[in-house]
Amino acid sequence: MTADLLSGGRLSGQRILLVVGGGIAAYKACELVRLIRKAGGAVTCVLTEGASHFVTAMTLAALSENPVHTSLWDLTREAEMGHIQLSRAADLVVVCPATADLLAKMAAGLADDLATTLLLATDKPVLAAPAMNVRMWQHAATQANVATLRARGVAVMEPDEGAMACGEFGPGRLPEVERIAEAIGTALAPQGRLLAGRHVLITAGPTHEPIDPVRYIANRSSGRQGFAIAAAAAAAGARVTLVAGPVQLPTPAGVLRVDVETAREMAAAVEAALPADVAVMVAAVADWRVAGEAAQKLKKDGSGAVPPLALVENPDILAGLCASPRRPALVVGFAAETNDVIAHAIAKRARKGADWIVANDVSAAGPDGGAMGGARNAVHIIGAAGVDSLPLMAKEAVATALVERIADALS
Repeated sequence: MTADLLSGGRLSGQRILLVVGGGIAAYKACELVRLIRKAGGAVTCVLTEGASHFVTAMTLAALSENPVHTSLWDLTREAEMGHIQLSRAADLVVVCPATADLLAKMAAGLADDLATTLLLATDKPVLAAPAMNVRMWQHAATQANVATLRARGVAVMEPDEGAMACGEFGPGRLPEVERIAEAIGTALAPQGRLLAGRHVLITAGPTHEPIDPVRYIANRSSGRQGFAIAAAAAAAGARVTLVAGPVQLPTPAGVLRVDVETAREMAAAVEAALPADVAVMVAAVADWRVAGEAAQKLKKDGSGAVPPLALVENPDILAGLCASPRRPALVVGFAAETNDVIAHAIAKRARKGADWIVANDVSAAGPDGGAMGGARNAVHIIGAAGVDSLPLMAKEAVATALVERIADALS
């Protein structure tokens, strides 16, 4: 998408209100303005007092070819309620860089300057690109503020990881400007509001079932397909709750992520996330767990004896959700199969009570060498009307296709 955005015309007719926060990364807002203008978009900039110490209003005005707004106390504009007009005249509000201070004020609903007042008054989608010191980003207060904003539908990007101006290293760097431009293009895509007002619940990744403090039962799921679906649903305007097993993947912009480890934790998180309009159960949940987790690491005693592992069945999250009195209007399950893919998926749909089952071949002989851990997938969507088979494509493309079908089904 970034390449398409940079080629020009992708944002033709779109109006972006850019709020520039007061951090060293503010200088990168200039490049973002240039990219948006190159893509045909119009940019109006709001410069906070802190940002004015890093970049000038004249620079942003020259690049955007629009006046730059800096004060809530402009008597001429505010006599006409200028902050209300600014907040609602754009198609998208972008906060770049979103400092820890700005995120905190947004989460608290403060309105003590032009930037925070228009952010509170806007009725348009908001995209925030954070940038701050690693410890500030990782602080519990900042993480709570980010979770609050995402739950309200604000698309908060994950910062990049690397060396910072303060000399420290870690997550907190402003995302690359091209990635922010890509997120803008996604937010403003024609399909961007297909799921507006809907709550989509998604599970992704594996579960880990402990044997002892250092060992566990797991599977090869990477979580990439579930995370791609979460990103596509958020880009389509949905409020997304992503219940994620133990995977190292960045949280998609605008998604509320709940991290879990075991199947029982995932079941509890799914229940806590209800009600939802749609549930997409992508996670590869372990069918069994060890009956009694050892409190200490199991040791070899030299006798050659192998400790027995008694297994018990884990809760069936998909079947439980389908039978729940709070069942979403559309429940989509996933089936990872190694043989007779469609036949097994049809049987699973009937057995679980799901509306759809999305089946894929995860065997080594499957498309692209098996979907687990790979970048591509070929799926079959099984529903009451029959089988809808999609060709081998990138998991992001699978996600977009599935989200479009979900939106059609809900409408």
